[in-house]
Amino acid sequence: MANELHSLGKETEQIEFKKSTGELKEGVISIAAILNKHGAGKLYFGVKNDGTVIGQEINDTTLRSISQAISNHLRPAIYPKITTEQYGGRDVVLVNFEGTQAPYLAYNIPRIRVADEDLVMEQPYYEEMMHKRDNIRYSWEGQKSKYRISDIDTEIFKTYLKKAKKVGRISFENDNPEDVMTKLELSDGEWLLNAGAALFVDCGINELQMAKFASDERLTFTDIRRFTGSILTLADKAVQYVIDAMDWRVEFDGSLERKEIPEIPSDAVREAVINAFGHRLIESGQSVEVAIYRSFIEIYNPGKFPEGMTPEMFIREIHKPIRRNPLITRTLYYSKDMESFATGLKRIQDACDEAGCKVEYYGDNYGFTVRFYRHCGEGWGEEHKPVIEIDDKNRGRDKEQVREQAAEQVREQDCSKEALILEFCAVPRSRKEIQTHLGFSGRRHFSETYLKPLLKCGKLKMTIPDKPNSRNQKYVRA
Repeated sequence: MANELHSLGKETEQIEFKKSTGELKEGVISIAAILNKHGAGKLYFGVKNDGTVIGQEINDTTLRSISQAISNHLRPAIYPKITTEQYGGRDVVLVNFEGTQAPYLAYNIPRIRVADEDLVMEQPYYEEMMHKRDNIRYSWEGQKSKYRISDIDTEIFKTYLKKAKKVGRISFENDNPEDVMTKLELSDGEWLLNAGAALFVDCGINELQMAKFASDERLTFTDIRRFTGSILTLADKAVQYVIDAMDWRVEFDGSLERKEIPEIPSDAVREAVINAFGHRLIESGQSVEVAIYRSFIEIYNPGKFPEGMTPEMFIREIHKPIRRNPLITRTLYYSKDMESFATGLKRIQDACDEAGCKVEYYGDNYGFTVRFYRHCGEGWGEEHKPVIEIDDKNRGRDKEQVREQAAEQVREQDCSKEALILEFCAVPRSRKEIQTHLGFSGRRHFSETYLKPLLKCGKLKMTIPDKPNSRNQKYVRA
């Protein structure tokens, strides 16, 4: 019956009802809000807010006006399916829509769907959604900068090109900056894109702040510095600042040459620094920060960690890389300053594990921090041999005397640790049990320095000698 009222249920976060095309503007706004929250939805004209179908007069002009309103006032563009449906003898217009280029703006304003309301989107959330777009033409780094190719720092450019060719990742015959920038997709005519300017121009796009603090709190600083410049220049400054601030120890391996070892692996420091510059939210205007505390050193990246992901996921598993600045990271990959395949955090963790250095990761709504613990805190693993600290009292002493003293200290430390291992292995123990119980870190170092020598001399034996790599393998005192 034509007068029988029909209900389509309630409005949801993906379904919106409008009484007529007199609410066309509000309908377009709802489309944008739903797309920004869910990526797809339905809009009905001719239905009351409570779901009651009241019908809508429909003709060719009606459908065309809906199509034009969506086309003219929704950005980025979508191509909805607009059809006529009938419920209880009453005609309604159904708009099925979907899109993957969020954030969408209706009448130049971004909104987000919350229950059945279309709320204005907050700026930080809008910026975050902007960076999720895969199409680089919407990103900051792909936009034309105010710098020309002629503004490129020649020395930085030559150093980069030499390194990239040496590692075999580019093989341009012509070293002309115009040709290289074009091939790297970092320019638009004579103008550099923002990515090209950030990488090769000594300008204010990038900022680095560095400070040393007297304690483990940001209260009293003993040194503070601020620089602007190209990414590669600032990365070198940041790494050198950390290297100069770290403590170093010396080991003797029997030769006349001493081996100096930093409390934090320098490769891990550089990886954290270059990742901070490569993955930061550049247009936010925030600085990459290096902070030296008494017990730890922090590298801060003003770019939020990918939503729904954790550092441990990239360290322990294989994940597709999520690049905030794909042009910059790709260019740094060519020179091997940055590797691809989302392996940066794993390399940091592996280097620190090998050196017995504790490292932690922190993220918030504004950025991401890598914290390296120093030996005066919880770092400088016990399994290492801090034979002799580099200090003034050892300078000028006879090399042979110092080397003999160092060797004696090493022997004493090793004998003590070997005794602990043998005592603990009175019953069969796995490698992990031994390492965890006795507080050794660095799996490879532990195995090479202690387990293998004890096996070789016959003081320790394996319970499954014909399967050295078995997960069930255990060690027991001979």
